[in-house]
Amino acid sequence: MPVVICQLTGGETMITEKGAMAWMSPNVKMETMGGGLGKMFGRAFSGEAMFQNRYTAEGDGMIAFASSMPGEIRAFEIAPGREMICQKSAFLASTSGVELSVFFNKKVGAGFFGGEGFIMQRLSGQGVAFVELDGYIKEYDLQPGQKIVIDTGYLAAMEPTVQIDIQTVPGLKNKLFGGEGFFNTLLTGPGKIWLQSMPVSSLAGSLLPFIPRS
Repeated sequence: MPVVICQLTGGETMITEKGAMAWMSPNVKMETMGGGLGKMFGRAFSGEAMFQNRYTAEGDGMIAFASSMPGEIRAFEIAPGREMICQKSAFLASTSGVELSVFFNKKVGAGFFGGEGFIMQRLSGQGVAFVELDGYIKEYDLQPGQKIVIDTGYLAAMEPTVQIDIQTVPGLKNKLFGGEGFFNTLLTGPGKIWLQSMPVSSLAGSLLPFIPRS
């Protein structure tokens, strides 16, 4: 259950999702903001709260953000031409120059059957973004035309140059009894991808038999 601790200079600002702040020095001040209806609804579609919290240091200060699931927190340098596409609810915190918006998968098939759904998160602008990834993380740098097949939900993040699509699991017996579902996600390079070992849906399914039922 990792935590990222940010040392701020006077006037420096961090943007966070709702409830991400774990602890901070008393000279860091919070302000809740929306940023317009378009941005608010975009954040809601991408799995975040409609409102975000802005924390500004009045003098040198410190603030810590905690993850909500077991896994890793990764820092990505965001800049023009260096955007990131992440799973829903991955955004944890960022410097003030990073923009969080909705990413619609252009291919309807990949959207409905590709595991991460029709909507993901796009991080753009300029600055550092911290994102939550679930479980162990494996990074691959796909070359142009190089492909990789992944099971539903294991895509944590990717560069926008990577193409995402679906492919059907071959054979009726494989579909019905293989335990892998009917569809897999197909990623095609060029670009980097980050795969996670423990999607939230898989964790929930593993814990469900142990939850007492009334």
